Amino acid sequence: MTCTRCHLFLIPTAATTLSNVLLLITSISLISFCFFIPSNAAATTNATETDLLALLSFKSLILSDPTGALSSWNTSLHHCRWPGVSCGRRHPDRVTGLALDSFQLDGQISPSLGNLTFLQNLSLSDNRLSGNIPEELGRLSRLQYLHLGYNSLHGSIPSALGNNCSNLQFLSLVSNNLEGTIPSSLGQCRNLWLLGLENNLLTGGIPSELGNLQQLDQLYLSFNSLTGTIPPTLGNLTNLKFFDLYSNRFTGSIPDSLGQLKSLRIFQIIDNQISGTIPRSLYNLSNLRMFDLSNNYLQGFLPPYICDSFQTLGALLIYGNQFQGQIPSSLSNCTTLNTIDVSFNNFTGTIPSSLGSLQQLQLLQLSYNQLEAKTSTDWSFIHALINCTNFQYLIAANNQLQGVIPSSLANITSLNTLILSGNPISGSIPAEFGMLTNLTDLELDRTLLSGKIPIEIGNLWNLKGLIMSNNMLSGEIPSTFGNLTKLTELILNNNAFEGRIPPSLEIGKLNNLVQIDLSYNDLSGQIPITIDGCQLLQILQLEGELPEEGVFKNATAVDVKGNPKLCGGLPDYHLPKCISDSPAHNHHSESIKIILVCIGCGFLCISIIMCLIAGCYWRRSQKDPQGIMAMTWEYKKVSYNDLLKATNSFSVANLIGSGSFGVVYKASMSLGSANTVAVKVLNLGQHGAFRSFLSECEALRNVRHRNLIKILSVCSSIDHRGNDFKALIFEFMPNGSLETWLHPNAHNDQPFTALTLLQMMNVAIDIAKALDYLHDHKPVPIIHCDIKPSNVLLDDNMTAHVGDFGLARFLVRSDTVPAQSITITSGIKGSIGYIPPEYGMGGQPSTQGDVYSYGILLLEMFTGISPTDVRFGDGSSLHKHVETAFPTRVMDIIDANLFPSDQETENTFVQENSRECLVSVIQCGLLCSKELSKERIAMSDVVKELNSARNKLLK
Repeated sequence: MTCTRCHLFLIPTAATTLSNVLLLITSISLISFCFFIPSNAAATTNATETDLLALLSFKSLILSDPTGALSSWNTSLHHCRWPGVSCGRRHPDRVTGLALDSFQLDGQISPSLGNLTFLQNLSLSDNRLSGNIPEELGRLSRLQYLHLGYNSLHGSIPSALGNNCSNLQFLSLVSNNLEGTIPSSLGQCRNLWLLGLENNLLTGGIPSELGNLQQLDQLYLSFNSLTGTIPPTLGNLTNLKFFDLYSNRFTGSIPDSLGQLKSLRIFQIIDNQISGTIPRSLYNLSNLRMFDLSNNYLQGFLPPYICDSFQTLGALLIYGNQFQGQIPSSLSNCTTLNTIDVSFNNFTGTIPSSLGSLQQLQLLQLSYNQLEAKTSTDWSFIHALINCTNFQYLIAANNQLQGVIPSSLANITSLNTLILSGNPISGSIPAEFGMLTNLTDLELDRTLLSGKIPIEIGNLWNLKGLIMSNNMLSGEIPSTFGNLTKLTELILNNNAFEGRIPPSLEIGKLNNLVQIDLSYNDLSGQIPITIDGCQLLQILQLEGELPEEGVFKNATAVDVKGNPKLCGGLPDYHLPKCISDSPAHNHHSESIKIILVCIGCGFLCISIIMCLIAGCYWRRSQKDPQGIMAMTWEYKKVSYNDLLKATNSFSVANLIGSGSFGVVYKASMSLGSANTVAVKVLNLGQHGAFRSFLSECEALRNVRHRNLIKILSVCSSIDHRGNDFKALIFEFMPNGSLETWLHPNAHNDQPFTALTLLQMMNVAIDIAKALDYLHDHKPVPIIHCDIKPSNVLLDDNMTAHVGDFGLARFLVRSDTVPAQSITITSGIKGSIGYIPPEYGMGGQPSTQGDVYSYGILLLEMFTGISPTDVRFGDGSSLHKHVETAFPTRVMDIIDANLFPSDQETENTFVQENSRECLVSVIQCGLLCSKELSKERIAMSDVVKELNSARNKLLK
């Protein structure tokens, strides 16, 4: 037997000196020791080899190692010295830690890691790992820290993780694609202090056994599809500080037992279906810093004792519920409050002036309630807010605030955003507003304001957005507006302004200005050629020669109807010719005296406004010691260079489609669970492209459904030429758009393959479910506005995903305010052939408009006939063509490609099932595409009808 630790001493020696004698004695002693414990030495050697083999097995399943993290993992170097590997002190050859975070490793986790029996720390987060989480990891009885978050792992959470976890303290599987339920066995991990499972695809309920985790400090279950009620046993988690159930499908009421969570700092159940009232016990959580119950079905009153125990509360967020009654003046007792958002509820009464005692208050969001202000006393809260030295956001749109805006509001010099839109405010705009030099956004649209705009508004040199449309303002536009050099958006349409546009509003002077709307006033003047930076000109009272350069090269981008004094321009405008010696011709290059609408706006400005109005979606940050969430929407950052590399310099070979606002490339890059993505590059020179980018971002960040396209990241950067560059990165859909499956000539370079009847039914139901989800979205329904075959994409399982939200709109509903759409897109409302009749007559976008577009799409899918087919003219349409054949001749108009070539050999029973199914489908399509919107059915009913039709096919 060889002693591996002692063989260096077995060297022949003469032993002629004392030192040699001593060396020999020492050698003999060590030899004796080695032979005295031969079995232990062998066991240690075998265990060391086991660890080595486990690590090599892990490396063998890594398909890509772009940073070279594992390049030195070989036997020329002891495995305890390999990067990412750490070994113990008492057992120096045994692996106790494997940490390879953020190395872009692509591959799977080897089950052999379960053989690292001394492992205490396993951290592989922020890589590109896929596959399942090995059950064998449940054997790691010494494991204390397990972090596999931010990968592309799928499958279920192994129940074995909870069977042998007495030492486990940290378990994070966040941001993967894990499915199934939360294992109840995790309730055995009694030493666990963090459980992070957010941003997965988990279903089912919260196991009541999690109430056994009495050491738990943080519980994160947000962004899943969890259902059921909140277990009362969670009230046993008395050490819990962070409780996050954001964006699931929980129902029922909030258990009283949660009032026992005395250590709780963050309580967040936003965006669920929780009902009932707030239990009184929750108001006793004295350490609470964020109380976020937004976007649920909660009701009742805020009690006067609301702040009796809240000693550290920083944010009270209850928007998007059904609360009623008055806002209690006792909120002033929550002295640490910096954010209050009670918008989209049913609060009445006046705004309490006691809020002015909240010296840390920064944001007060009160929009879409029934709050009143009839007298100067009712407006006293304005004067009180002067005491809030850090106050920045006052947003009270769509209430019942009346009377005159107090001039004392100008004394809130820290104010950043003032939005009082949609209130019956009267009187004039106080000249004192010119003192609000920190103001970046001022919105006073849809009120009863009259008189002139004070010239002092020109002092607001930080202003980015100025919106005063739909009022009774008059006089001339102040020349001092030329001082607003940071202005990106100027909306003054539908007033009574007169005279000419001041030269100070030239595009050349207001370099940041990208949207001006002064339409529907009494303004006049000529159009100079210096407006090439604009993309859209709406109905105005302008005169002179229309330029033929810049934006005016495209007649579809400019609307100049209603301007009888205009002449010239391209033939497509159908304007009279200009007289050569007219003053308009001679002064063709005069400085800007126009009114124009330039689509697009500063991304930062609009994103702040939309976040505040639609409800501030606060995001958890573990590094925030105060527990106050930042209002951000974060994805893994993607740079312009990343996209340049992934698309091979935007090669034509990778081009997979184009649309109104840009082109789409196939790209090889890993984001989330995808290794191949689709990159939509915006053509910012096209009118509406910038706003389309913003609209798509705003819509997609608020939705989550298996039949909606998933956005993976965004890129807002500068290209190599110094130009603005914006792109959206989506999941890649290998089966392309529905367009290519409906019409043989959609792509001439590809062979045509038709869907079967059952496949087409599945696709139709998928689209219907997506629209039903959007129309019922809480708290604000979403209107897609552009349903057509090219905007429906099919994944590798032929599941349909609705995409392209570039024209999407938010629909605000209230008991006191009529339904109205909120949008950050241009006036375009769909695609030819799919636009509902009411849109063409100036009607506002609605969910019923989407229903019409879907109905036309449904008829197209099952007849194979496009609504823009050349046969439809002189009053004919796809709807009328199908209606004439319904129901007796339905099979005559059905696309023959839906049936296999040997359809005639099938038995009569199968044929009858198919006919019954198709009759129901066609009837549904006709009901959806009725000319009158009130006669159309809702998407929820469409889903039921199509499911019933599919059952007829399968019976």
